[in-house]
Amino acid sequence: MNLNMLGVATTFSLTLLALTAPAAANAQASASATGGLPFEVKPVGTFKNPWALAFLPNGNVLVTQKEGALILFDPATGTKRTVSGTPAVSSKGQGALMDIVPAPDFATSKLVYFSYSEASTGANSRVVLATATLDLAGGALKDTKAIFRGQEASTGGHYSGRIGFSPDGKYLFFTSGDRQLLEPAQDPKSTLGKVLRLNLDGTPAAGNPLAAKGFDAAIWSYGHRNLLGIAFDKQGRLWEMEMGPRHGDEINLIKPGLNYGWPKVSNGSHYDGRDIPDHAPGDGFEAPKVSWNPAISPGGLAYYDADLFPKWKNSLFITGLSGKSLDRIALDGENATKKDHWDMGERIRAVRTGPDGALWLLEDGSSGRLLMLTPKK
Repeated sequence: MNLNMLGVATTFSLTLLALTAPAAANAQASASATGGLPFEVKPVGTFKNPWALAFLPNGNVLVTQKEGALILFDPATGTKRTVSGTPAVSSKGQGALMDIVPAPDFATSKLVYFSYSEASTGANSRVVLATATLDLAGGALKDTKAIFRGQEASTGGHYSGRIGFSPDGKYLFFTSGDRQLLEPAQDPKSTLGKVLRLNLDGTPAAGNPLAAKGFDAAIWSYGHRNLLGIAFDKQGRLWEMEMGPRHGDEINLIKPGLNYGWPKVSNGSHYDGRDIPDHAPGDGFEAPKVSWNPAISPGGLAYYDADLFPKWKNSLFITGLSGKSLDRIALDGENATKKDHWDMGERIRAVRTGPDGALWLLEDGSSGRLLMLTPKK
């Protein structure tokens, strides 16, 4: 699966803490092969198959793990605590305890939104969007409530399940993957292969653009595959990243009511080698702003507009799984341009901008490290 290796040469400095010798050797070899990294890399913790992270106002970090554990982590002390009260997760295939995002009013409500894959009837499973109150003192989720359930499928992948709040905090955008079924992405009655706009209680938001045309009332855009990242920029534009089939990973500017083409068009091809028509002017589908062929298999997306890396303001950062990479995409209005590609030496699952302006990465795997990236001294 997907994203390309661009290549950048800059100077290198790598600060490693609590690191095993093999991992250090891999990181050093990677840096040597690519000519260096323009930032310091500081490992601050290790997790079992981490999937996503979210910062809390007190500086602590919530880390989701594939098998269903939620970890409360203090980067300053290295203290880890398993949060109780998480629901049962079906972690087969691509299933996981997935995204987690504090509510816009978390400071007062202590509410968090999170997604996970849930076993359903027979061999079926589905993606779930839920809320819970985070009891920091007790280290527990309380009053957990499923507010949206996706459609069932017997396949084990493409749950997506990424969460984003509109800049005004009134709406929730949720990504629902095609579950490897392809055709539902074009089905107006199906929520699979869609970006959904919901009220904060999980119900379809009023005024969604396709409801009057007979689409499911929650749908904001359609024709998507496996949507693994969404983020708003400083102008309020919604950007989305999805993993393509065999190559053809995409970054899309999401606009209401548009059809992004999957599976009718793609800049990749099927895994068995069958061709898929490329995006082309006048084909009736919204083309990606950036695509990769060959692939880097994107795992996470973050928008950056902080002061710590001033030259990177108004950028998207994309992580690569098969690419073992971090990519920077510069934004200019509705345009996006590939700028930097760094070989990180390990599969990178997630990226977030920290409250201090540092970039934070999660490595994939059974001993995935949380990495803090700061400017090179």
